[in-house]
Amino acid sequence: MLELRPTCEHCNRALPPESTEARICSYECTFCAECVESVLENVCPNCGGGFAPRPVRPSVNWRNDNYLGKDPASTVIRHKPVDVAAHAIFLSKINKIPPEER
Repeated sequence: MLELRPTCEHCNRALPPESTEARICSYECTFCAECVESVLENVCPNCGGGFAPRPVRPSVNWRNDNYLGKDPASTVIRHKPVDVAAHAIFLSKINKIPPEER
């Protein structure tokens, strides 16, 4: 089950469960769309994978107790700003490789 982390790891922008601006990699590293596009260039600084929009968990119990009330979003903030210079070096090695081929 996705944790639905509450903020962008880089800029600490709030990303509540209903946010359509949250982006995650396959390890659920969470960043805002702006940081993914302008800072990270779609390369996760933690694993090298690409990003996808984070799904929105229903806030209403429409069916079978699959909703935020039963499975709430995480409140643990993981704010660890990316070292932009180090990420630039990392990017130079893999940013030309499509995420599905990394």
